[in-house]
Amino acid sequence: MKTAAPLKKLGLFASFAIYIPAAILMYVMTTYLIPYLSKTTGQETILFWFIVAGLGIFTPLILTGILILKSEGYKLNLVTIKERLRFRKLKNTDVLWAIGGLVAVGILSAVIMKVMEFVSGEFDHTPPFMAFEPLNAGRYWLLLVWAPYWVLNILGEEFLWRGVMLPRQEVAFGKYTWMIHGLGWGIFHIAFGWQLLVTLIPLIFIQSYVVQKTKNSWTGVIMHGGLNGPSFIAISLGLI
Repeated sequence: MKTAAPLKKLGLFASFAIYIPAAILMYVMTTYLIPYLSKTTGQETILFWFIVAGLGIFTPLILTGILILKSEGYKLNLVTIKERLRFRKLKNTDVLWAIGGLVAVGILSAVIMKVMEFVSGEFDHTPPFMAFEPLNAGRYWLLLVWAPYWVLNILGEEFLWRGVMLPRQEVAFGKYTWMIHGLGWGIFHIAFGWQLLVTLIPLIFIQSYVVQKTKNSWTGVIMHGGLNGPSFIAISLGLI
């Protein structure tokens, strides 16, 4: 097994040959399959977002990452996870970068939302397939469906985007990698609609920069999971 061989660069064409099909998959699933399943069963769309996204979008991202690693000659073991995918022990500086990045994302996203509301008036930036009312006594079971989805969401994206692709993109783009990487990650989310996509700009680029800066994929997990998880719980409980 290879552990120290130089990584081959992942250039612009190869990068977007992964980002664009993933974006198309997301668009098809959210535009056609989720509404169809919701209409057919009478269940709310958020349930099928959890199921379809977890199994039909983020699981394929994980499988894609594994196939890429295999093509490079790696086995999925602890050495690969630590050295190739850069899921390394967190240093204090890594944690500070992740927390600082998360705070910056929160502030900038809030400012963007306020500016958009000032310019356009009140608007709902939640995509239709993610819309739901705060949970009540008869719907808390949705949290049991959300939990594995959340794991697959964070694992799928951080494994492929930050673990597999980012190190090879750094070989191709150097210090500007976070810009290319952020652009591709944004394209993946295009099915979310422009309103939510605009508010995601700080996360998309700041997280890409932080992971590149720290060379530790766990910082991406902290930022991505730290934003998605608590925010969903707060919304589902009607706290925000």
